[in-house]
Amino acid sequence: MSRLRIAEIFGPTIQGEGALIGEPTVFVRAGGCDYRCAWCDSMHAVDSRYRDTWAAMTSEAVWAKVRQLSGGRALTVSISGGNPAIQDFGPLIEMGRAAGYRFACETQGSVARDWFGALDMLVLSPKPPSSGQVTDWNAFADCLAAGRGAGRMVMKIVVFDEADYAWARQAAARHPDLPLYLQPGNPEVDPSVPVGAQQVADRLLWLVEKVTGDGWFAPRVLPQLHVMLWGNKRGV
Repeated sequence: MSRLRIAEIFGPTIQGEGALIGEPTVFVRAGGCDYRCAWCDSMHAVDSRYRDTWAAMTSEAVWAKVRQLSGGRALTVSISGGNPAIQDFGPLIEMGRAAGYRFACETQGSVARDWFGALDMLVLSPKPPSSGQVTDWNAFADCLAAGRGAGRMVMKIVVFDEADYAWARQAAARHPDLPLYLQPGNPEVDPSVPVGAQQVADRLLWLVEKVTGDGWFAPRVLPQLHVMLWGNKRGV
């Protein structure tokens, strides 16, 4: 029986970013990733040195934990990582949707999976230059094709600086039909380092002023709400 590598399962809490911001959610965070972003805020789900903290769980066991945390109330389950696309979450999604739960997944668009089409929300989040990674736009297109059956597909881009902003505009031009969400980057990734509300507000204001100053009204600009509330604390 195949098992999933799971870094953590937690909630219900609110979705802190993107198209479902504020929505009550249970999070299933997969362990393992094919990227190594310079500013990754979830290295505990990425780097192999944390592998001994990941749980090897069957889809049934993950589903049981989701049901326990949600009290059996059908809500949104967010599959994140790491990169969840390197694993097979199809059976979990099938079980959950049969019980009325909604499923969202966020991935960088580097690996296409058949189960993308079974999602209620597929968030493709290509990584800008500050990440140190290079987007394969052919692989990204494969992910779009795989997600055609999903309820919604959107693109979300993190912006740290001017180069990221220019890159986001180029990415949007490649896929003008994808609803676009921008969020300011969070440079403090250590959970022990407090993040002040003013820091978050200042980065958000810079991005808002960039977009409005350019008259670029295609994207929605949103904060990381969970960072505003809890800083870099895990499990919230």
